[in-house]
Amino acid sequence: MTAPVFEEYEPAADCGCAGCSRQRRTAAVLSARYGGHPAAHGARRALVLVTAAGVVLSCGAAQAAATAVAAGRGIRADTADPEPATPQGAVGPLAGVGASGAPAESSASPAAQRTTTRDEIMSRAATWVSSKVPYSMTAYWSDGYRQDCSGFVSMAWDLGTNEWTGSLAAFGTKIARSDLQPGDILLFHNPADPGAGSHVTVFGGWTDSTRSHYVAYEQTRPSTRKATTPMAYWSNSSQYVAYRYKGLTGQTGGSGSATTFPGVGMFGPGADNAFVTQLGKLLIAQGGKRFYQVGAGPRWTDADRQATRAFQLAQGWKGAEADGIPGPDTWELLVKGTGRAIPAGTGGGGGQNPAPAPAFPGRGFFKAGQSNSHVQRLGTQLVRKGYGTHYVSGPDPRWREADRRNVEAFQRAQGWRGSAADGYPGPETWRRLFA
Repeated sequence: MTAPVFEEYEPAADCGCAGCSRQRRTAAVLSARYGGHPAAHGARRALVLVTAAGVVLSCGAAQAAATAVAAGRGIRADTADPEPATPQGAVGPLAGVGASGAPAESSASPAAQRTTTRDEIMSRAATWVSSKVPYSMTAYWSDGYRQDCSGFVSMAWDLGTNEWTGSLAAFGTKIARSDLQPGDILLFHNPADPGAGSHVTVFGGWTDSTRSHYVAYEQTRPSTRKATTPMAYWSNSSQYVAYRYKGLTGQTGGSGSATTFPGVGMFGPGADNAFVTQLGKLLIAQGGKRFYQVGAGPRWTDADRQATRAFQLAQGWKGAEADGIPGPDTWELLVKGTGRAIPAGTGGGGGQNPAPAPAFPGRGFFKAGQSNSHVQRLGTQLVRKGYGTHYVSGPDPRWREADRRNVEAFQRAQGWRGSAADGYPGPETWRRLFA
C-alpha cells in the first residue's frame, strides 16, 4: 500500500476553479462521514488523507490521522501496542475469479447466514495461518476474501461476504469472555472513529488456567499468524467484546461438549486445562500409560506430546500428521475408541528416567556466521518438539534465519513477547526446549 500523503489546504469559498471546487466537495463528504457538518467547512482548515484507494477505514493499531477536522484533532499513537497497524476495507462481496476481476454476487446476510461448526471455523483459520496469507486491505486471497483482519474473520466464519469490524457483530451473539471457546471472536470497533484501532481476532483456546492469555488467530502484518496473546489484546483490551457465530452448529451451550474437539489452541506448550487431562486419560486407555509417570493432568507436558505422537504413528500417519499435537481426527478416534491402540514398546520412557538436559553452551554459539554442533543439536530438538516448520532441508550446524524463526515460535508458545521472544536461545529457552 502506498504511504499516505497528508495535504493541508484551505479552499477559497468564492473561487470557481476546478481545484478549489474539488477540495470543497471532498471536505463536505469527509466532514459528514466523520460526524461534522458539511455547511461549516468553508472557513476552517482540515486534514485530508489522500491515498490511491480513497478514504480508508482502519483497524488494528492503526494511527491513521485521517480527516482530523474542526480543531485539528489528531489520533494519539498508542505506544503500549507493539503490534503493526492493520487497516481494513469496507463491506463488500467476495472477489470474483473471472477474467474481469469484478466482485461476485453474494446473498449472505445476518438474517439468512450459513451454518458451520467450531472445527470448520478453526480449520479455515488454520489454513490461512499455514499459507501465511500476506496482509493487505486491497488484495483478495484465492477464496475471495479480503486479506485484512475483518476479511479473515469473514472467511473463518464462512460469511460469503467481506465484512468489516462495524458489521461483524450482526453475525454473532455477544457472550462473556469467560465463556469463550475456539471459533468465537474478540472484536473491538470504535464507531466514533474507526481509524483509532479497531481490530478482530479468532479465539483459539486458553493457554493457561489463569485465562490471562489465549491463542489468537489473526490477520496482521506481515501475514496471518497464530500467537499467544494477552486477554483481550495488546491495546484497547477493555473494549474488546466476545461474540459467538449465530450459525454455529454441533455445540452444546457455553461449556462445550466432552466429545467435541475443543480446538488446537487447548493443547501444546503452556496449555493448562481440563481438555489436556481428558486427552491424557484417553491416551492411557489406548495403551499410552507408560508415557505418564503420575497419570494424566491438566498441564501440558512432553508426556502428552509423546503419547499423542505414538497414537498418531499407530494410525499410520507421518510428518505433520504425527506432530504430537491432537487435531480433530486424532480427537475423534480417541473419543470414539475406534483408532488403533499404541503398540507396546513404542516410544515412551520404558521405565527409565529421561536423560538430563545438556548444559546451555552460551549465546555466542547462536548468531549469524556461527557453525557448530550446538546449532545442529538445537535444530534437531526443535523438530522433535514440533517447532521445525521453517526448515526447508532440516537442521544443520550453520546458524540460519530458519533456526531463529523456529526458536522464536517456541518462545512465543511459552507466552513470551518482545525481547524475550527474539529467536535467540538463552538459558531458560534451552532448559524448556530440552526438558
